[in-house]
Amino acid sequence: MTETPGDAPEQAEAPRVDRERLLEAYAFADRTTPRVRMNFVSSLDGAVTIEGRSGGLGDASDRLAMGVMRTLADLVLVGAGTVRVEGYGGVRLRPENVAWRREYGLADQPRLAVVSSALELQPQHPFFAEATTRPIVVTHAASDPERRKALAAVADVFVCGDVAVDLGAAVDAFAAAGVPQVLCEGGPHLFGSLLEADRVDELCLSLSPTIVAGDAGRIVRGAPELDRPMRLVHAIPAGDLLLLRYERAR
Repeated sequence: MTETPGDAPEQAEAPRVDRERLLEAYAFADRTTPRVRMNFVSSLDGAVTIEGRSGGLGDASDRLAMGVMRTLADLVLVGAGTVRVEGYGGVRLRPENVAWRREYGLADQPRLAVVSSALELQPQHPFFAEATTRPIVVTHAASDPERRKALAAVADVFVCGDVAVDLGAAVDAFAAAGVPQVLCEGGPHLFGSLLEADRVDELCLSLSPTIVAGDAGRIVRGAPELDRPMRLVHAIPAGDLLLLRYERAR
């Protein structure tokens, strides 16, 4: 099983924040109302990647926060591009996080879901082969039926939308399946699509103490320009990195 960022059993550096504090800081007031929480890391100048990957921007505190957010989530959602670029395998929480979930009546591991229109993922990919719970594939009715059939052997396939993925319907389908608390880990195009569907409730941003420049993209791509006010919930210093949590201002 591939250990994933945020829950690796050993880390080269110690986090600058306390796990118990983060569990309290990121807790949900209500677990029954469906919620989509976005989690990203960016540089001070807004870069979302270094050399094409996001991993170089984070540190041990960012990884600890990711592990805490996964612990609190019912489902971890990613885009197909993120699966290919970041090498997503099975999400496996550390034993202390499994114990926390059991204490609060949650399944040992959050489910993992991927959004894909083209379904250019093989059933043998680690995303499926190393999954700790049966994954979910979100696609639309116009996607290739043979690819849907092949992936249905290793995942639950949710068909949401006729010719494009309807992410609003997908979030509703997650709730109907008993996994209403969604943690989305990207990528930027999926973030943009969720914004356009008006289904983003929170943004948790790790602000990395570095300036990247270059041509790196932002955490959101594809969504039309629109003022979307957010309310600061917390700003937790973790050494030179800053853990920010914003929720939608309603």
